[in-house]
Amino acid sequence: MIVVAGEALVDLTPHEVASVTAYVPHPGGSPYNVAVGLGRLRVPVAFLGRLSTDRFGRLLRSHLHDSGVALDLVASADEPTTLAFVHVGEGEPEYSFYAEQTADRLLSDEHLGALPDGAGLHLGSISLVLEPAASTIENLLRRESRRRLITFDPNIRPGLIADPSSYRRRLAGWLEHVDVVKISEADLAWLHPSRSPAEAAAAWLDSGAVLVLVTSGTRGAEAYTAARSVFVPSRQVAVADTVGAGDAFTAGVLAHLHDHGWLRREALADLSHEQLQALLGDANEIAADTCTRPGADPPWR
Repeated sequence: MIVVAGEALVDLTPHEVASVTAYVPHPGGSPYNVAVGLGRLRVPVAFLGRLSTDRFGRLLRSHLHDSGVALDLVASADEPTTLAFVHVGEGEPEYSFYAEQTADRLLSDEHLGALPDGAGLHLGSISLVLEPAASTIENLLRRESRRRLITFDPNIRPGLIADPSSYRRRLAGWLEHVDVVKISEADLAWLHPSRSPAEAAAAWLDSGAVLVLVTSGTRGAEAYTAARSVFVPSRQVAVADTVGAGDAFTAGVLAHLHDHGWLRREALADLSHEQLQALLGDANEIAADTCTRPGADPPWR
């Protein structure tokens, strides 16, 4: 089983209706999308977070349930749901967040129950930026470090980071506690402009990770371990939009690890060239499929 912890929000994406731009709600949030992706791939998964009782919160809850995600670790909240307006154009989508005093942002230690034995844990994105949820998720990360496999995607949103230097220092502390790092080339360029993916991967492997994955959009993805690096190109598709593609990739990685019984540090350290190729191939395929539909709509197994 895999537990996914973090934000759950509603993305409002633009659609042209009779020459007027209308914004249509879609369930979203990076960890939330990963949980949905895993549920649709028939991997046992639970979402850990707070969901509002408002209309958007009910949408988020029903979407998790319908996608096969367990809700046992979800806390109900009276605060409103976080909203994110998505601006889709050339390159990476841009986001405008409305997250003051919202349900997912007020996650606290009292909501952190015991996790199932042997379950993996996935974390990341804006839940590690916005307080008080950021400190709560950091406490969970430190509590569970080396007790179970922990995967991490910073999924950086620069517009929410008031002090980039402080964020980079804090991120370095988180990375000492995770086993798998997944990061996009765009996020890596913002985080370490002078480092190549190989240099960043080497530093994170030295600090404790056993597997680093770097995605490069339509170009493909690369995997790094202490023993080897492997690159696999993406499948080219007709792109509706790229919202949720990175989260679909992460879900594909976790599903592959689960299906092969590799949700353990020692298993990842020994992956062969061919095994890493198959891992990236599966994840690339799921990400490419997601890009053929608007919004974060990952495929079903």
